[in-house]
Amino acid sequence: YKSYYTHMVRCSDSTYYTGVTNSCERRVLEHNEGKSVTSYTFSRRPVVLVYAAEFTDVYEAIHWEKVLKGWSRKKKEALIRGIKKLWSFSRRENMSKKG
Repeated sequence: YKSYYTHMVRCSDSTYYTGVTNSCERRVLEHNEGKSVTSYTFSRRPVVLVYAAEFTDVYEAIHWEKVLKGWSRKKKEALIRGIKKLWSFSRRENMSKKG
C-alpha cells in the first residue's frame, strides 16, 4: 500500500506550514532547499518537521490537512506537544525493556 502524510513544519519565524506529501523527509528537504520562490516556506527557512500523520488514502490526508489549517496556533501547538509526550513515553518504555 502507499502512504500519504499530513505534515506540519515550524518555520524560522515560528509560523507553521501544513501540507500533504508521500515522503516527509523529501518534502522537508525540498522546503529547506528553497525549490519554489513562491512557496510560503521560501523566505522562512530553515523549517523543522514537528508533526506527521500517516494515511493510506490521499483524500483522508487532504481532509486532515484542511482541518489542521483551520486550527488556531494554540491548538496546533497542543497537538505537537501531545505527540512529543507520546514519543518520550514510548522511548522511555523501549529503553526500560532493553535494560
